[in-house]
Amino acid sequence: MDVHDKEILQRLAVQYMEVAQLPIHREKMELWKAINRSQMQRPMVMIDQLPWHELNGEGELSLHTKDVFCQTIEKDLRQTLYKWNHFPVDMVVEPFITIPKAITNTGYGMSVDEETQLTDSLNEVVSHHYHNQITKDEDIQKIKDMVITHDTVKSKLWMDMATDIFHGIAPIRQSSGLQFHLGVWDALSTYMGVQNIYFDLVDRPEFLHACMERITTSVMKGIEQAEKLGIHNDTISLCHCSHVYTDELLPDFGEGKGPSSKNCWAFGLAQLFSSVSPAVTAEFEIPYISRMAEPFGSIYYGCCDRLDDRLDLVKKIPHVKKVSCSPWSNRDVFAEKIGPDLIMSNKPSPALLVDSSLDCDEISRDLSHTIEAAKHNHVNLELILKDISTIHYQPKRLTEWAKIAMNLVNSY
Repeated sequence: MDVHDKEILQRLAVQYMEVAQLPIHREKMELWKAINRSQMQRPMVMIDQLPWHELNGEGELSLHTKDVFCQTIEKDLRQTLYKWNHFPVDMVVEPFITIPKAITNTGYGMSVDEETQLTDSLNEVVSHHYHNQITKDEDIQKIKDMVITHDTVKSKLWMDMATDIFHGIAPIRQSSGLQFHLGVWDALSTYMGVQNIYFDLVDRPEFLHACMERITTSVMKGIEQAEKLGIHNDTISLCHCSHVYTDELLPDFGEGKGPSSKNCWAFGLAQLFSSVSPAVTAEFEIPYISRMAEPFGSIYYGCCDRLDDRLDLVKKIPHVKKVSCSPWSNRDVFAEKIGPDLIMSNKPSPALLVDSSLDCDEISRDLSHTIEAAKHNHVNLELILKDISTIHYQPKRLTEWAKIAMNLVNSY
């Protein structure tokens, strides 16, 4: 262990624990548990999926460790502290440092063949043009079964290293393992291209069903392997940027019910289906996501998809609990249809952060519209600002948005 690396992480850990031990985090956890049992006390707010390269003007996010494992921990600590210092909203900082297990997943056995277009050399958000690699029946076999492995020796080594670094400063918890992404249409889109899939929905529906059967089988194999290895992540507090503390599954910080899928959250989505009819969703998504969702305790469904016109279908997904209301959904219709048992996980438009100047009044009107729609229909509501590709290198825009949002929900 490099002494320089160790000292850097220890200093960050002291700062982290000063934050994590504040009583506000237990108070926030209880608020999240209330909304997750569909007994919301007030709307909850989160900010995630950030353009980190635009937030480092003061160097708060610069990494100074040399070892790759140390850099992983340093990055997580710095990003957590940055969010807490600048736009904490309803984030919960748990009173221990979490390190990963050495788990590998081969995924679907395919690489992406694409062309990309950059708008900013530092921005990870780029435009993609995917080349179709699945054009005939035999190509479907390119999609392989997931193979998941756990290197227990390396996991122990990482735990021993972390224990040595943070001894006397912070408790250490090792992640239970994997959280499953069930949005297989997103993966298939990268192998085929969205436009090609749209044509095949009309011209070759049975071909796409065969593709979905193959990729769904791959996911089911992965879920089974994680079950046998005991590496489903039952202690992670976030699923798709939303805190998932519940009395049933995660009643306290890091206190899950065991690393089995039935004790875990997973998330699914079919974002390209925003441009198809609900009937297509019913035929090409619901049967497959239902099979993948069945083994899990709770499901977060949706992302940027439009879902207000097909909530009746989404409600058929086993164990669904939170449903995304993206900027492409009609918020009033969504609130009318979601019902009292599920959570309306609204995604305020990040486009309001990229105008030439920040219009705080427009942001307030936009959030108020959503809050009033939910309140009128007695809906459990969370507001999750995410998918933020740029803020024009003005981090204070996020701080202003957070201030507006928290003022509104605290006066709910």
